[in-house]
Amino acid sequence: MKMENRVAIVTGAGQGIGASIASGLAKDGAFVVIADVNEDNARGMEEQIRSEGGRAAALKADATSKEQVDAMVESILAEHGKIDILVNNVGIIRDNFLVKMPEEDWDLVLDINLKSYFLCSQAVVRDAMIPAKYGRIVNISSRAYQGNVGQANYSAAKGGVVSLTRTMARELGRYNITSNCIAPGVINTPMYQGLREDVQENLRKTQPIRDIGSPDDVAYATRFFASDDAWYITGQVLYVCGGKSVGGY
Repeated sequence: MKMENRVAIVTGAGQGIGASIASGLAKDGAFVVIADVNEDNARGMEEQIRSEGGRAAALKADATSKEQVDAMVESILAEHGKIDILVNNVGIIRDNFLVKMPEEDWDLVLDINLKSYFLCSQAVVRDAMIPAKYGRIVNISSRAYQGNVGQANYSAAKGGVVSLTRTMARELGRYNITSNCIAPGVINTPMYQGLREDVQENLRKTQPIRDIGSPDDVAYATRFFASDDAWYITGQVLYVCGGKSVGGY
């Protein structure tokens, strides 16, 4: 997948899945903007990509702030003249049972995991992709969008991401802009590594493949959707979950 002339934004790219996506896009030849609220993580990824021979720039931005998102897009367009690829990846969890969930945890997860996808997509589509009549949007959702005990906020946000993805596909196809979604299962990220060992082991055993995926597995799928090879694919949800998909066997 060749992307030598492409400019990409990956939100939440300072670590985990986002970092693997950014690294992979850079290896394919894209110039990658590493957008993250944690500037140290973003700078670290920029240095790593450059050390590997790729092109990247770190940019501190809060993707839940319309002002910061608009400023980010404006600055990238001023320097590069275009934005070809947007990967909405930023996300957090604040798990709790429905009856115990604080309102602030609901609001925080919906803002970061869903509102940020809307704000970034709106700005990039409006100011860069529609004028260029070209764009690739990839949204990172989760298998949890089907519903998960203790994750009312997270599941609702990720379900919103799927619906947003499909709506954008219908609205933007006429402009040669595709919108697709990745729904990972259990992936070996800092979030997973923070779980108790017995919980980790149980999660591994419940996978049909009897193991969990790596951030690179999600990155491979994202890179395909972001490529010209996927020009006729839009509005789709691709499960990267070791077989544990719809129905939850």
